[in-house]
Amino acid sequence: MAESAVAQGYRLFAQYAHAPNELGYCGPASAAALESAACGGGDPAVVAAAARQFSGAWPYQQLIAEQCGIADPLDERVVRAYWTGNALTDRVDAERFGGELLSRFGARAGHYWSHLTENLLSEVTATHAFHVFGVYPWSRLLGTGMPEPLRILDSCRIGWGTVLEVSDDDAVVNLRRLEFDGARLALGAETARRIGRRTASGVFVPGLRVGDRVALHWDFVCDRLTAEETDRLESWTVRQLGHTNRRLAAAR
Repeated sequence: MAESAVAQGYRLFAQYAHAPNELGYCGPASAAALESAACGGGDPAVVAAAARQFSGAWPYQQLIAEQCGIADPLDERVVRAYWTGNALTDRVDAERFGGELLSRFGARAGHYWSHLTENLLSEVTATHAFHVFGVYPWSRLLGTGMPEPLRILDSCRIGWGTVLEVSDDDAVVNLRRLEFDGARLALGAETARRIGRRTASGVFVPGLRVGDRVALHWDFVCDRLTAEETDRLESWTVRQLGHTNRRLAAAR
């Protein structure tokens, strides 16, 4: 299969979706197929079938593709728009997007969609960050004092960092963890952390070097980012944290 924008999108989707899928949090029981695709192999048709069963990511990618006039939700531009943000994300009309999301998917059964109501429309962005901080219930459990909500929010969001060291199985990455002071969520100071990068099928980011910018999902190096992609990911994350903090303040 030629390396078209769609073909590249299959692999990119697998890179971001594999870790939570392998942990049993999202999508069908297809971790092996996603792992293979994320390493550059596998069957694109299998990846496409699996992607449609991700009740979180797939609806967003469908709507992004529709609003931007792109035929396939697995087009690389659409996948990038949802997971880290790009020019397409900027083009999406948030009000229209939120309305479509609510009318088409808000009635879905299941705990993880129960918070998608009209009250959440002011927080909507066409990003994974919105789903993590807005739709998922974990931001509403921060006040319990339990460490689990913060850990899950930090792991489930797409993080970023700069590679300091590289080994066969992992990398030391300079990154910012998510912190909660009892009132607000914020990104903490940069700190070095060892992050996994290898699966049984190989690595998702070949030729990783010191100084590379990378994306992180569930403590795994899933993608190499350009400076612009890193800036966009940080910008959308900070924007979403602002929405979430306003909701938390109102709830108090």
